[in-house]
Amino acid sequence: MKQNRWFLRVLSFALLLSFIACKKDNHSATEKDDPEVSVHSDDELFFTSEIDGVFYDANLLLEAGSVSARHQDNIICDATIAVDQLSNPQTITITYDGAGCIGTRSREGVVVLSAPQGMQWKNAGAAVKVEFKDLKITRKSDKKSIAINGEQTYTNTSGGLLLKLATLESITHTVTSSGLSVTFNNGSKRNWQVAQQRVFTYDNGIVVAVSGTHAEGNNTQVAVWGTNRFGAAFTSAITDPLVIRQDCNFRLTGGAVKHTVGSATATAVFGLDASGNPVSCPSGNYYYKLVWTGPNGNSITAMVAY
Repeated sequence: MKQNRWFLRVLSFALLLSFIACKKDNHSATEKDDPEVSVHSDDELFFTSEIDGVFYDANLLLEAGSVSARHQDNIICDATIAVDQLSNPQTITITYDGAGCIGTRSREGVVVLSAPQGMQWKNAGAAVKVEFKDLKITRKSDKKSIAINGEQTYTNTSGGLLLKLATLESITHTVTSSGLSVTFNNGSKRNWQVAQQRVFTYDNGIVVAVSGTHAEGNNTQVAVWGTNRFGAAFTSAITDPLVIRQDCNFRLTGGAVKHTVGSATATAVFGLDASGNPVSCPSGNYYYKLVWTGPNGNSITAMVAY
């Protein structure tokens, strides 16, 4: 059991870092042409990375076994855990302490997981309410911060536990929210919505495919949408599922994301070599192809290593 919990801890950490590492420089090629798109792309990356991080922390706790094991193992390095199985709903409270043990950022605030008594996460359709209470994340590289409040719902659509993934065909989770309040470091506060699906399969190791499930106007496969810090409506769509593979050291091996702000777009295609061709788990860097298209149809293309 201890080995399995260690594996899930490594998985959650690796998945979070995959999203951060592969996308953190997306704004560099667009900032001189459309700073609002650049800033928004970075905001959306920051937000998505952090709600992904909380998702994997929550899943880790839901799969981790007994209450006593959760306390003894300190499986979230920058948080303390309190479990109340006697209340209805039963709760798990994660209090992030600002330790910054992962190295890229620090987290302070509270996330509360709640579910009706008797709910078992392994069952198909099991759902957990996730409440963010003044969760403030500060990025160490530039001191940029965001604060998140509101609720999401995590659902184990298919049923099953990741610990037993090798014996199952697949496991599907969804993450949805009708509104999370996001406060940016300039003081602006906006409401963002989320609709994501994560499909876990086993192919020489764990394979995770992340997609968006919402349609907003003519945009489909939207994962995050709302109003950005400048007051403009936006959508961020996963136009091709983002795939992370264990047998490639949990690297992001493919997929595409399209940010739309007004009539400007920024699209990144992952899993390429330096020439823009798809490549399978290179020994060196992957590249993503970034295409920024402005309101007048002008575009800039860049290849960026990750």
